[in-house]
Amino acid sequence: MTIRDLEPKLIWEQFDDITKVPRPSKKEGKIIEWLVAFAQKHGFDYQTDATGNVVIRKAATAGYEDRPAVILQSHMDMVCEKRSDVEFDFENDPIRTKIEGEWVKAEGTTLGADCGIGMAAALAVLLDNSLEHPAIEALFTVDEETGLTGAFGLGEGMLTGKYLVNLDSEDEGELFIGCAGGIDTVAKFDYDLEPAPEGYAFVRLQVGDLLGGHSGDDINKGLANSNKLLARFLYNACDTFQIALAKFDGGNLRNAIPREAYAIVGVPAESKEDFEERYLEFGQMMMEEFKHTEPRMRFAVEDVEGEVSEVMTNDDMCALLITLVALPNGVLAMSFAVPGLVETSTNLASVKFNDEQQVVITTSQRSSVESAKLYAAQTIESVFYLAGCDVEHSDGYPGWSPNPDSALLATTVECYRNLFATEPKVRAIHAGLECGLFLEKYPHLEMVSFGPTLRGVHSPDERLEIATVDKFWRLLVELLRVVK
Repeated sequence: MTIRDLEPKLIWEQFDDITKVPRPSKKEGKIIEWLVAFAQKHGFDYQTDATGNVVIRKAATAGYEDRPAVILQSHMDMVCEKRSDVEFDFENDPIRTKIEGEWVKAEGTTLGADCGIGMAAALAVLLDNSLEHPAIEALFTVDEETGLTGAFGLGEGMLTGKYLVNLDSEDEGELFIGCAGGIDTVAKFDYDLEPAPEGYAFVRLQVGDLLGGHSGDDINKGLANSNKLLARFLYNACDTFQIALAKFDGGNLRNAIPREAYAIVGVPAESKEDFEERYLEFGQMMMEEFKHTEPRMRFAVEDVEGEVSEVMTNDDMCALLITLVALPNGVLAMSFAVPGLVETSTNLASVKFNDEQQVVITTSQRSSVESAKLYAAQTIESVFYLAGCDVEHSDGYPGWSPNPDSALLATTVECYRNLFATEPKVRAIHAGLECGLFLEKYPHLEMVSFGPTLRGVHSPDERLEIATVDKFWRLLVELLRVVK
């Protein structure tokens, strides 16, 4: 069986087609072309803007002409993460999907169900002529994952609808009416080099097989951060060993909790065996510390092939390690307004050495309170300034303030209750959605977000629960039938 054999067949067929089109963030040219070709093939009116967003329109069915248009919104880009032992080219290779029990997964990479399954639902609505619905505007935005570029740059006149259904949520049975805003804080740490000390042996320290996940939705789940773990060991090792640091590399994406990191470290040859044992002992201690949340955590040491000729100066190495240890990471505050909701958080997303003798450290802050979001960014900025770094902030994006009195929400709740004889949860989410930016451009919009169940998003463990796709589809179809 392949995913094309699953039910509802129409939505799974569209999802399968989407997985075959490469669509990394900021490199969405192929999926844009595919969407335009889809509209042309089926005779739909469509529009693109200078940013790359695509709207495909379908007229209302008979008897629904006087109802307000509904916008079905999803983003076309996907997070591109893979296991380190997997060969895969996200710019050219199709995602290799598989069915594993009750879930659809990919072979060693992210699946792209975030937000490919939302795209598939919108396309299925466009194709299914048996449905009853008002005029449909299917909006597909670019670059949601790395900067919300599409939502920021949404062109004039792209939308006319009154209601917007965001199809980018990950928990079936939950309706989202608010989300956090976010901002990225990036530091560049200049360092000097010196010749590698004589008589030193160099090893590669690795931490891997962490679960990772979404830096908003998973930040409160007690997951380990590979950058913090490796920095923590090296910071402690400075008290016992005369270490020399040649490289530190961990994480990739600002919105993913980092799963892997490595460092190339030298110690006096006579201390090498002891150093390696200490690292593996540290690994055992971390496995115990995170035994409830990180079942696959792995620590490894291997010799470095070839000669290491240069290392960071000791002062710069110490400053870097102090900075990485000092940086806050994880939940900073829980919400008093919405019990159980993370209000403010930060993620130490990646640490990279570039070719200009700089370490680039990328962090991401989120909050449902605008002032708290800015203060979190200032907190991170302050640590970087103490280390002498150059610091830049992204433009950031606004949160989406909940409107519990929305008529669209009331209709969606009623639809869910009637379909499934149970009450959906209505809540806000700590992850970022594009809705806040849409509301700035179109203040009249009423919005709700829902989707099937996804887990492990932004990691190679990303998976989509098959049974929830049917419920997602039925809710969307019924909402379009009754909304006024």
